[in-house]
Amino acid sequence: MKSGRNDACACGSGKKYKKCCGRDRDEAAAGAALPIPSGEISAMIAAGRFAEAEASAGALLTAHPHSGFLWKALSVALKVQGKDALHALQTAATLNPEDAEAHSNLANALLEFARFDDAVASYRRTLKINPGFAEAHNNLGNALRASGQLDAALASYRRALELKPEFAEAHNNLGNALRALGQFDAAVASFGRALSLQPRDPGAHNNLGNVLLDLAQPAPAAACYRRALELQPGFAEAHNNLGNAQRRLGQLEEALASYRLALAINPGFSGAWSNASDVLRELGRLEEAEQSSRRALELAPALAGAHNSLGNALLDLGRLEDAAESYRRALEYSPGFAEVHGNLGIVLRLQHRTVDAAQSCRRALELNPASAPTLTLLAELQADDGRFAEAEDLFRRASAVAPDSAEAWAGIVHLRKMTRADSAWLDQAEHIAGLGLPPRKEVFLRYAIGKYCDDVGDFDLAFANFRRANQLMRSFGAPYDRDQQSQAVDRIIGALDIGPRAAPQPEARRPIFIVGMPRSGTSLAEQILASHPSVVGAGELGFWGSAEALYAAAQAGAANAEVLVGRLAEDYLRLLRDVSPDALHVVDKMPANFLRLGLIHAALPSARIIHMQRDPIDTCLSIYFQHFKAAHAYANDLDDLAHYYGQYLRLMSHWRAALPDGVLLEIPYEALVREPEVWSRKMLEFVDLPWDPRCIEFHLTARTVITASKWQVRQKISQSSVERWRNYEKFVAPLRQLLPGAV
Repeated sequence: MKSGRNDACACGSGKKYKKCCGRDRDEAAAGAALPIPSGEISAMIAAGRFAEAEASAGALLTAHPHSGFLWKALSVALKVQGKDALHALQTAATLNPEDAEAHSNLANALLEFARFDDAVASYRRTLKINPGFAEAHNNLGNALRASGQLDAALASYRRALELKPEFAEAHNNLGNALRALGQFDAAVASFGRALSLQPRDPGAHNNLGNVLLDLAQPAPAAACYRRALELQPGFAEAHNNLGNAQRRLGQLEEALASYRLALAINPGFSGAWSNASDVLRELGRLEEAEQSSRRALELAPALAGAHNSLGNALLDLGRLEDAAESYRRALEYSPGFAEVHGNLGIVLRLQHRTVDAAQSCRRALELNPASAPTLTLLAELQADDGRFAEAEDLFRRASAVAPDSAEAWAGIVHLRKMTRADSAWLDQAEHIAGLGLPPRKEVFLRYAIGKYCDDVGDFDLAFANFRRANQLMRSFGAPYDRDQQSQAVDRIIGALDIGPRAAPQPEARRPIFIVGMPRSGTSLAEQILASHPSVVGAGELGFWGSAEALYAAAQAGAANAEVLVGRLAEDYLRLLRDVSPDALHVVDKMPANFLRLGLIHAALPSARIIHMQRDPIDTCLSIYFQHFKAAHAYANDLDDLAHYYGQYLRLMSHWRAALPDGVLLEIPYEALVREPEVWSRKMLEFVDLPWDPRCIEFHLTARTVITASKWQVRQKISQSSVERWRNYEKFVAPLRQLLPGAV
């Protein structure tokens, strides 16, 4: 509606229209010339003399505060100079109610201020005045897209292109909207059309790279980013996106360099800090990865991706509670972030909270039913529960979704003994492994192919793949420091006495510790004991690894060591109550606790410790053949394995001498599998439990097992692993020094 001459003026001055904005119109209608040098000011703007235009318009507004021309000129001059022009733009639009350009200028500013609803309203006002304003249709599309109204944005871009078919910017923006809707092929076509019109537009090259990356075409995407950077070397976003493509290509060092170039241009680029964290993690530089993600969060505390990246780094560092907290923070900011739900499921699984882990996986699949990593994790959870057929179905579903998923295809081989009838599995595994995967991906398949070949008796090919797997692990894992390990064992042996420091507690007899080298039969021993109705198996609890540092600090001060050890005992017994409030005994089968037996005995003098021993070469070879995702730096080189095993022997010899009689029982693995009932009875007698025949039928016990032996402990006992190393005799020269009597 037009204002009547006697109505209140729409500009909000409180004056009547005829005395305010209508005055200029009346004067103009009467032929009275305003003493405003409009031509001069317009010429200043046209010549780029914006400061002069600003000064002239500002001075004249003192005398003519209701001149729509002056406010519009002032707003343009301010905007071009990067000054705050919003008030001038709003006033110009109010005083020029039928000026489409004035409303469009205001809408553009509102869009920059992320006032999307207001911008949409202003663009719609612009288009009501001038329906054929193609640029306004395009910009309305931008405002709608920014507010999440993607279908409406598409309509606006298409209307802009109907009016102006050669409008390169609108083709580019249409491509972005199509990409956001998942219409990737159509987006490629739109970006291609934009580039045919403006081949030197770095933004369009960058956008085309983004959609090609969505289409799993990282090499062409990288070419697009490089072209964008040729045209605009300081394009930080393109450097960051090139890093993303290089990461997908397995070029991790190159990706890190690209992220750092992006950050050199824009140190406040939180996304690049987060992406750098992900690559540093893949390179095994976990502390740097943590620092990089924390820097991202300093810049953008609500960046869900950075919380996820931090969680990933903390997970690899073994800080499970901290990782879970980071994932939960990510979900606070982005509840629909499917990948984070899956990652939280990984932590919950490692914390033995399998029901919660499965729930987290299912939530991830609700959000993204085609997530191969989540299907893979859910398959592993089924396998943990002994549901191997269901697990294989899930691994195959994951592989159907992502045919090149190394983790999914590799998972199948660990669910059963493979036969030559499974040759199709081997063909696909070798195909995927030959695709030039990043080392962290290829390694899954190399271990799996090695296991397949071992199952079918092709031992030379098995060892070749295991050797390749361990080479890959060394390429991104922390190196093993032999001197450091020897010195650590020296410190343990030379530590203060291990006599009990903690006052005995009522539940102190609950824990049963099973220790030894990995792959020495600890899972088998736990499964036997956990088959007794009075025993619950807790798996591998990481408590004493964390407690060790606290105790060492207390020992350095000595004064409060006794108090601290008492607290450790209380905390650990509380943890066991969380595992099972009712069981008479709880088994903790963390093999590496052999390093902490002094501390454990000091805290829990009534606890019983079972030490599993196995042929040293069988043990070391089995470790070499196992894909440990946690830190086992010694595991990937036979010489390192021989050294670590020697230090283990040295420390166990110390514990035999230092621990009181009746605390430690040693079980030879070979004797256990040869005479399972005899040795199972000995274990039960050692922990003061009566015989129960279910212990000899341990393979029937339904319980969650998340160690690598989850399949083996659900089979009847077998001696097939005894002297398994003879199949690889020609490869194990570095381990022969461990044989009894070797010099």
